[in-house]
Amino acid sequence: MREIIKKLSDLRGISGHEYRINKEIAKMFEKYADEVKIDPLGSVIALKKCGIDNAPKVMLEAHMDEIGLMVTTITDEGYITFSNVGGVDSRILPMSEVIIHGTRDVLGIVGMPPKHMGDSDKSYKLKDLMIDTAMSAEEVRKVISVGDSITLPQSVGELGSHQFSSKTMDDRASVAAILKVMENLKDTQLNCDVYAVAAVQEEVGCRGGKTTSFGIMPDMAIAIDVTHGITPDNSENAVEIGKGTAMSKGPNIHPKLVKRLEETAKSHDIPYTIEIDGGATGTDAWEIQVSGGGIPVALMSIPLKYMHTSVETLAISDVMDTARVITEFVKELEGDTQWLSLWED
Repeated sequence: MREIIKKLSDLRGISGHEYRINKEIAKMFEKYADEVKIDPLGSVIALKKCGIDNAPKVMLEAHMDEIGLMVTTITDEGYITFSNVGGVDSRILPMSEVIIHGTRDVLGIVGMPPKHMGDSDKSYKLKDLMIDTAMSAEEVRKVISVGDSITLPQSVGELGSHQFSSKTMDDRASVAAILKVMENLKDTQLNCDVYAVAAVQEEVGCRGGKTTSFGIMPDMAIAIDVTHGITPDNSENAVEIGKGTAMSKGPNIHPKLVKRLEETAKSHDIPYTIEIDGGATGTDAWEIQVSGGGIPVALMSIPLKYMHTSVETLAISDVMDTARVITEFVKELEGDTQWLSLWED
């Protein structure tokens, strides 16, 4: 699992630029699926068929895109200004390394005024920052253009014996969990067709989750994402890492589907916690739920520390537990989906 997570994290594809990575992710699914395709927006859809006519369709979905930056101008001095793509925290950018993806990858450093030249307590905004590549304007313009994508630096990888710290755990760790599910199911006879989806553009509006669910129209869906893990500065509205997957409950979530997932976890002694989302979950589950005529959806989340930074940190066991619950749930599904009905108990 560590190797899969690292491989996915090393890929560099911000929202709208997933074409840089979707072919590689498609290849990772090919050995576990009967069909793999990339849809018109760039989402990867892998299908494992059960061979039964009119079998229920189960969609497992996570997003592949990452937050990042885009080039807005190149100054006469050769510095690069940029805008954010997704929820980048500007506090992490000053003096950090970035990679600009032009005609070739270019390493840069985000510069800011030195402490002795201004207010040392100032919190700099994106407009105050520029990227220094140590190249002249003429050299920069030969390889970098306005609109090129910029990604954050890679980080430490293994952290202690049980945790992993890296960029883009949101949400490549969830893609890794789905890959593990597909591996677990590879030689299993099922009563349902399983669609594994690595969707685009969640960080800028949950777009791939919307389009893939509309195209597939599954009988049920499980979205996998991350949730805030407890950190020294955040113990409220957060989940302790290393204690299993977090299952959401709330209006975005189908009550009978999450109940069945809970029962699966309990029967197989797989640890989990419950997370309450009283409104929008802020994930693709929100868009999947209202696709077409409505889709029963559940949300399983991997607790993650330091979200939307280059040191997103999680417990490998939580990724594995997420995959284990989904694996057993899919294995135990029968062909009848009437149990999902909310018309009567």
